[in-house]
Amino acid sequence: MKFSNIVDIELYKIFRKPRTYIAFGAVAAIVGLIQLGFYADGESYMKFGMQTLSDSFDVSGNILNGYLMAFIILQTLLVHVPLLIALVAGDMISGEANQGTLRLLLTKPVSRNQMILGKFTASAIYTLALLIWMAIWALGISILIFGVDDMLILKSESVTQVLSTDVLWRYVAAFAFASLAMLTVSALSFFLSLFAENSIGPIMATMSIIIVFTILNALDLPIFNLVKPYLFTTHMLGWKGFFDVQINENNEQIVGSVENLPAVLFSAAVLLLHIVGFLVASMVIFKRKDILS
Repeated sequence: MKFSNIVDIELYKIFRKPRTYIAFGAVAAIVGLIQLGFYADGESYMKFGMQTLSDSFDVSGNILNGYLMAFIILQTLLVHVPLLIALVAGDMISGEANQGTLRLLLTKPVSRNQMILGKFTASAIYTLALLIWMAIWALGISILIFGVDDMLILKSESVTQVLSTDVLWRYVAAFAFASLAMLTVSALSFFLSLFAENSIGPIMATMSIIIVFTILNALDLPIFNLVKPYLFTTHMLGWKGFFDVQINENNEQIVGSVENLPAVLFSAAVLLLHIVGFLVASMVIFKRKDILS
């Protein structure tokens, strides 16, 4: 059996289940509600947020535009997307074990490594499809509703302005980075599904690990600072780095620049290493696993 056939079969299994579409519906509903809220009362929200800045600078133009809306939506939604991904990735192996079809699959002329790679590839395609769907709603629909203009990003101690002509490629890079972050979650949940015979366990374990790691990231204690650089949750929001623009000596933006590109690339490399590590571990464990169901 060809590898492409294995992937096709696994994709069919994923998309024939009604619960697969819960994630797509949830993304559309949440993004739609955020857009509706800002469309109805966004001006007062922006006036409150820009009050201090307006007292010092003459701020004009379409501040609440599609680019800013997409940033707000991504910042809000990417925290919750791991659960939607774990719903599918955590069921790839454990679901077969629960149905008693895992042993039957191994009777086919397919190696265990091929099966693991095929199942992971299918779950990765689902993850990327979900992110593309999110990009269409968060960026595409927001641009249609709110238009485009220069993008102002409010931070705790500063404001970053990104020219409208310099924004779109940053979103392409940000979504590519977000793909690595979400594929890391998918790989973790897929790995955990090897140790369970129902999908609830891997899903809950994945979310528990993410919550624990996120708490460790938030605690500013020396003992935890040693491990933070190696936790994948430390790097999952690295996509924001693409919206930090370098400033020259004349306090002018350097178009096409990223202020701390090495840090962004390091975060991407850490996530990629986690994906490869979880996948290799899955292949090794599954190859030695006694299939009893």
